[in-house]
Amino acid sequence: MSDPTRLPDLASRALGGAVVAANDESFAAKENLVLPHPAQALPGFGHRGKEYDGWETRRRRTPGSDWAIVRLGVPGVVAAVVVDTAHFTGNHPPRASVECAAVEGHPAVAELERADWQPLLPPSDLAPDTANTFAVDPGRRVTHVRLTIVPDGGVARLRVHGTAVPDPRLVDAGPLDLAALEHGALVTGVSDDFYGRPVQLVAPGLARSMGEGWETRRRRDDGNDWVQVSLACEGVVTLAELDTSYFLGNAPGSASLTGHGPDGEVVVLPRTRLQPDTRHRFVLDGGPAVDRVRLDVFPDGGMARLRLWGRPTAAGREALGRRWFDALPDVQALEVLQEAGVAPAEAGRLVGARPLPARLPDGWPAAAARLVLGR
Repeated sequence: MSDPTRLPDLASRALGGAVVAANDESFAAKENLVLPHPAQALPGFGHRGKEYDGWETRRRRTPGSDWAIVRLGVPGVVAAVVVDTAHFTGNHPPRASVECAAVEGHPAVAELERADWQPLLPPSDLAPDTANTFAVDPGRRVTHVRLTIVPDGGVARLRVHGTAVPDPRLVDAGPLDLAALEHGALVTGVSDDFYGRPVQLVAPGLARSMGEGWETRRRRDDGNDWVQVSLACEGVVTLAELDTSYFLGNAPGSASLTGHGPDGEVVVLPRTRLQPDTRHRFVLDGGPAVDRVRLDVFPDGGMARLRLWGRPTAAGREALGRRWFDALPDVQALEVLQEAGVAPAEAGRLVGARPLPARLPDGWPAAAARLVLGR
């Protein structure tokens, strides 16, 4: 993608991101850093001083710098970082850096302090009242980032744009929403996004208002609008959910789903009438496998969520597992292999041989094959 900031914000609170720790938040709360909406200019003063929609630390009188740790809502590979100093003018940090880490499970703050933090964005100059945007070299899959500001000041939002890389151990546990952003699905094309961003179609949870869905302008021609989604992996769709919640006078009159896969173009759901403000669920016959789907709405309108429940094919599960294993940092890759029962020396050999070859060599441990490839 030419503009990495069009990739999902993996740190967004809308995806489950959270600021789990900060060394100081004297003037404004750390939790504001990952709010999904743009920072607002707040009027007036409160008990802590001027009100700001962001994170702000006290004026430093000792050497050092301030920091905040963010748990990504969706682990993945980062392509760009935005350190947004909106509305911070004489109190913005002159410089900032970002580090990243990959940690198993649900670590406490004390455990994160001992994590293997690696540089993601080197110390970089910041401008005031600006969405300071930095492309970064995509590296390994990460679960946490740490923002350091030098020496102090205020940051409105931290955006961490990238591609979700799901854990196949979770995929293997049961039915999978193949269209979910958190599982690695990605919106790859759209006819119109005048009122609402199409990425919200594949966001976690239920929409809480019309503003949390995808909506097009009113059509004045004979065409129709559409959005295309690259699925988490190749799979067979058995249940489609087209949710028009909160769209009352502007829901599409009907919709269809067309898939593409090894057998070419496939009708997943024929053109079907829709109702406003309704979670439509359609049980499907589990036809040919697909790896991308196009949702057509007729003629225009808005939709809150698109869910495509199903099961990965063997090829899809293998591709997903390969991508995950190749993206893991060395330390985490060793840890997951050993937890699966692979001997330490053998685990070290497998990790050192990444990326995985197209055909696994003879003698690959069965435990590793089940973990990574699902077989």
